[in-house]
Amino acid sequence: MSDWLGGQFWFEWPNVWADRGWIVPACVIGGLFLLLILWAYSAAKAPFWLKATCALLKTAAVLLLAAILVEPMRSESKPVPGANLFAVVADRSQSLQVADRGESTTRAEKLKAELDRSAPWQIRLGQEFDIRRYEFDRQLAPVADFDQFAADGEESALVTSLTSVAQRYEDRPLAGVLVFTDGNATDFSDANIDWSQSPPIFPVIVGSDRTAADIGVRRVTASQTNFEAAPVTLTAELEGTGFAGQAITVQLLDQQGEELQTQTVTDVRDGQLFSVRFQVKPTERGVLFYQVRAFAKGAEKTLDDPASSSEATLLNNQRFAVIDRGQGPYKVLYVSGRPNWEFKFLQRSLAGDDEVELDALVRIAKREPKFQFRDKDSNANRIFTNSDDAQKEQVEQYDEAVLLRIGKLEPGELSGGFPKSADELFEYHALILDDLEADFFTQDQKSLIQDFVSLRGGGFLMLGGMESFAEGDFHRTPIGELLPVYLSSVQPAPQQEEFGLQMTREGLLEPWIRVRATEQEEQDRFAEMPRLRSLNSVGALKPGATQLLAAPLDDGQTRPVLVTQRFGKGRAGAMLLGDLWRWKLHQQTTDNEDLEKAWRQTIRWLVGDVPQRVKVEAVRKRQNGARPIEITVAVNDENFKPFDNADVTIEISTPEEETLTLTAQPKDAVSGQYASTYVPRTPGAYRAQVTAYNPDGSEIQQIETGWVAEPAGEEFATLKPNRDFLEMIAAKSGGEVVSLDRLDAFVSTLPGREIPIVEPKIHSVWHTWGVFLLAVGLLVGEWGLRRWKGLA
Repeated sequence: MSDWLGGQFWFEWPNVWADRGWIVPACVIGGLFLLLILWAYSAAKAPFWLKATCALLKTAAVLLLAAILVEPMRSESKPVPGANLFAVVADRSQSLQVADRGESTTRAEKLKAELDRSAPWQIRLGQEFDIRRYEFDRQLAPVADFDQFAADGEESALVTSLTSVAQRYEDRPLAGVLVFTDGNATDFSDANIDWSQSPPIFPVIVGSDRTAADIGVRRVTASQTNFEAAPVTLTAELEGTGFAGQAITVQLLDQQGEELQTQTVTDVRDGQLFSVRFQVKPTERGVLFYQVRAFAKGAEKTLDDPASSSEATLLNNQRFAVIDRGQGPYKVLYVSGRPNWEFKFLQRSLAGDDEVELDALVRIAKREPKFQFRDKDSNANRIFTNSDDAQKEQVEQYDEAVLLRIGKLEPGELSGGFPKSADELFEYHALILDDLEADFFTQDQKSLIQDFVSLRGGGFLMLGGMESFAEGDFHRTPIGELLPVYLSSVQPAPQQEEFGLQMTREGLLEPWIRVRATEQEEQDRFAEMPRLRSLNSVGALKPGATQLLAAPLDDGQTRPVLVTQRFGKGRAGAMLLGDLWRWKLHQQTTDNEDLEKAWRQTIRWLVGDVPQRVKVEAVRKRQNGARPIEITVAVNDENFKPFDNADVTIEISTPEEETLTLTAQPKDAVSGQYASTYVPRTPGAYRAQVTAYNPDGSEIQQIETGWVAEPAGEEFATLKPNRDFLEMIAAKSGGEVVSLDRLDAFVSTLPGREIPIVEPKIHSVWHTWGVFLLAVGLLVGEWGLRRWKGLA
């Protein structure tokens, strides 16, 4: 009777026939009664519908009673009480502290009421399963019950917690995981998981899509270039809910908290992201921190008084951005075959740039052939004839070129002329050769220049002139090999004497080539430029080379002017013009600095990606629920090969202005790689000063990095529950999403699901009071219908 009352009769069919020996007798008896019923009603005098209805009622009753002889049974598998495990996991992150729109209680308060151990669904779940209870924020933690539940965690390690539960019970009968969460995990970077290998996950979504009013700074990204003092663009991505039609103020603050810029957004739409861009020009070097914060217009004071705010939370109203202003100053070596105007304007353009140090070797006299007649009293170069320096030992000899050293050089630096060793040349980040023939260099120096680009990763630029490129016999030299143009099969010199310039399509895409804001302004710039007269002829462009500037000829063809390419670890460029200086001399106004800006940007391009001897990278990792920062340091020797015997120290400055020192250890047996980890415990900005030392204790290089810990910003990145993610893991794991108000109904369905450990349960389907009453009801119905219609 209880089975029938429970509804099993109506949808469960027998799958076991206990007394198969009665199948034939039951069929015979049923058939005889069926024939008798058909004979009896065929002879009766009554309407056809009445006879058919009565016959069907009596036939159904007879067949139902005849089936009892076969003993039909229902065999089922039921969970063994207490043999299977079931995990109940609760999110205790602070994102549950918000209240949804129109609600007087927070999500956490609602959840805690449902997590009460005396709740009906927990009692029923405990009757069938061995419940294992857990809470998680930045990591998973077992609990006996949820009496002390408090949503105060700074992170939501949802992915890590679910995978941890699956791993803990990998070899045990875990029937499923019931997880209470809003789905806004802070460890989505670890979400590349095969959820089909997980036990069934049943997410209970906490929270509504109708969130309370809130302004959130989702993220702040920074982009910077190496050009024109490296202006920085900060892009803030924001979302406003409940502020449609209202104005939102967005501020940019520096690392001292001083307001730099303010913008007001008036076209806010609920649930739609919008962005605000700031452009700043930092005056400091190193790692800098900027803060973007947003609030309703006129509500700035609420940031210091959360109780007076109408927003759901103020913890997501600000975000930091980290800017690395590079590791300058960069050193550039300029070598020229003769004094010229080009160096004057190059030096002038870099005079006010603290990021670039320009050293120069300018040849003021060539070396003389050994057979040249010379004075008997002196072996000095003829430029010193009749001078007091002629008898000095340090002056250049007759077979040596006389070089003028220019720049902030230390005593003895470059005193021997162009560097002859990697130790000396590799101190520079870029090398510029101007109007200088190949024979100026020894064979070893030519190979050294190629190694400077390919192994050290330096920037190289050759300028045009009477003794550059093919005219300087660089063909079949290591220097010629790194140039982006072939010096064989040189094109014949054009007949016209003057040239204009134009950008190629590739040149328009390179920011360091552009000097003005728009394409039209660039075209105007080239139209205003004077006609140039010195253009070296070269062969074809090498594979992989890019032509950025060209000179249009009168016959409709073009000649390459500026060509670049990657070469090994570095980059090489060929500026085929030899009189770019005319650009400045023919300008009508003195305040036009197009040439200076072009030179600065070109130099920035040359040194922009040149590796340092020490390189540092700070990356946030996830390890056992924590979010440590892994500081990886790469150290090279003087030849820029991995250096294994370095000592690396890391000095970290915390937001509380405390300082601690870490020692980096060799990383993963990778040559020249060192690493250390640090777990930030306090929100805010962190700096790390990394210093690498030689084994003898001398310093190799000091470099700085930084990062920001913003657990609240990540936790409150969005207030809407992440339904898509929860539905995805439920579907792939074989579970389903459960509503918070339907927990009782969900638990009642668990015994009928696939469970690891079950026991068979067989019960009679037909020998029940329900079946007996149905048979009697059919017979009584047939009798009553006959009596009502007067059918004998």
